[in-house]
Amino acid sequence: MGEQDQAGQDVAGQNTAGQDIAARVVEALKGVIDPEIGINVVDLGLVYDVRVEEDSVAVDMTLTSPACPDADVLREQVYQALGDLGLEITICVTWVWKPAWGPQRITSDGREQLRALGFNV
Repeated sequence: MGEQDQAGQDVAGQNTAGQDIAARVVEALKGVIDPEIGINVVDLGLVYDVRVEEDSVAVDMTLTSPACPDADVLREQVYQALGDLGLEITICVTWVWKPAWGPQRITSDGREQLRALGFNV
C-alpha cells in the first residue's frame, strides 16, 4: 500500500478503507462458482470491476455468453456471497457485455483449475 495523507487517502487518491472493502469483495466473489464450468467467477475473468462508494459496492461482471441460462443463479450467488460479508452497504450487480468475455480473461489460477477438470486451455 502506498503512502497516505492525513485523510486516509493514498498518493494515488484511493481511499484505503475502500480498497480494503474491494479486496474483501473480490475474495468473497472467489466463492461464487460458475455452475456450468465449476470455476469461480473471478478466476474465469467474469468480474470486470468492483467500485466502492461511501455506502455502496457496485460489481460489473459478465457471463461467458449473453444467453447463459445460469445468469439468475450467478447473480443470486453474488448477492449471497457479498451479503455474507456483513457490510452495511447497498450492493449492485450489473451485467456488462463490452468488452465481450473471452478465454484470454481467465487467470492463471483459473487455467490451472480448468486443466485439472480436463479442459485444454
